Amino acid sequence: MGRRSRRNRLPPEPVEAVIENLSHDGRGIARLEGKTVFVANALPGERVMFRYTRLQRKFDQGRAVEILDASPERVEPACPHADLCGGCSLQHLGSRHQLRHKEGMLAEQLAHFGGLEPGEWLEPVTGPVTGYRGKARLGVKYVDGRGTALVGFREKGNSLIADIQQCEVLLPQVGHRLMELRELVNGLDCRRRLPQIELAAGEETLALVFRHMDPLSEADQRAITDFCRERQWHCYLQPGNETTVHRVWPETGAERLWYRHPDFDLELGFHPCDFTQVNAVINRRMVKLALDLLDIDGHHRVLDLFSGLGNFSLPAARRAGHVTGVEVGESMVERGFENARHNGLENLGFHAADLTREPELSGWAGEHYDRVLLDPPRSGAAEVMEWLPRTGADRVVYVSCNPATLARDAGELEKQGFALTKVGVIDMFPHTAHVESIALLER
Repeated sequence: MGRRSRRNRLPPEPVEAVIENLSHDGRGIARLEGKTVFVANALPGERVMFRYTRLQRKFDQGRAVEILDASPERVEPACPHADLCGGCSLQHLGSRHQLRHKEGMLAEQLAHFGGLEPGEWLEPVTGPVTGYRGKARLGVKYVDGRGTALVGFREKGNSLIADIQQCEVLLPQVGHRLMELRELVNGLDCRRRLPQIELAAGEETLALVFRHMDPLSEADQRAITDFCRERQWHCYLQPGNETTVHRVWPETGAERLWYRHPDFDLELGFHPCDFTQVNAVINRRMVKLALDLLDIDGHHRVLDLFSGLGNFSLPAARRAGHVTGVEVGESMVERGFENARHNGLENLGFHAADLTREPELSGWAGEHYDRVLLDPPRSGAAEVMEWLPRTGADRVVYVSCNPATLARDAGELEKQGFALTKVGVIDMFPHTAHVESIALLER
């Protein structure tokens, strides 16, 4: 027992290392005495002093505390909390180099999991690198020892809420008002039983959803409602799971936020708990690129798998003869029809189906389609890959939030007679290691 504890004891002093590479999650990679060490806040080519934060059997972890020889790619983070907060991992790397790193990660995954090399690399889809995030779940923790609440993302490498005063990637309306949120929580009776505040932003307004573990006192509900009313934010309470979310202000009117696709003259409504993209600017550019790659006209029938509330389906309906959207949840199907009616579109339909199982060749799944678009979750779309060629489509656009599952699925489609002709990175989450991408596959 004594030998184990000595072996796992963290060295008390900083250690010098040369960083050789960058990991998929944005940490520097060093090798000391034949063992790999992942070093946060370190870039390839740098010589750093780092402290060990965790010792493990196969690899160790650490954090750079002094940069002895800095990389020319290193920049001063826009946020003073970048070294502490886990919301971002790459603020110390210039934006252009972040994109190059993400392209490298995508290329590596395509080669490793799919044995693929694209015919052409698309220019990255880029937008604002600060103040871009309009969807987020902020952790809340009242710390008795400090006599104050913390509101924000968790610290790097642990589950503690970071002590930050503002956030540069959230929309400024909220990111620069974290101290106001902290003051609100400090004054609540339920301050020790309010673990989360969820943000959802539309074009003109935004909503906050307050998760509370115990029933609210009248004073607490009034304080939360007044806080949102003064800022003209929609206010929701969540006493249990997502089915318990309900709006308390405004007291009348439809429970919808709205975002637009100006290129397609569309306005889409959504509930704050619906899945929507976190970056409105990038979403508009991504949708336009996806439809340009699909190359559709009024004669084409389009199948949109994992269609959500119609983010791609409705814009596609502006160009196609007919669009079929398929999503697992009935609520999203209803939202798709609702948005179609709102925009006066009649050439599309939505269906609920479990896309983690191969579709049966009946109903929508038995019809012919000229084009297919997929925007699956991180787990990908493996279950529909063997079936997809039976649609008759000769062009497939795959929007991915996980390069590994994109590579796997694209490799399967290649076996079915499709070639990966174009691929590119979508910078949906600047300053993070998250890699969003888009691919065109042609028969």
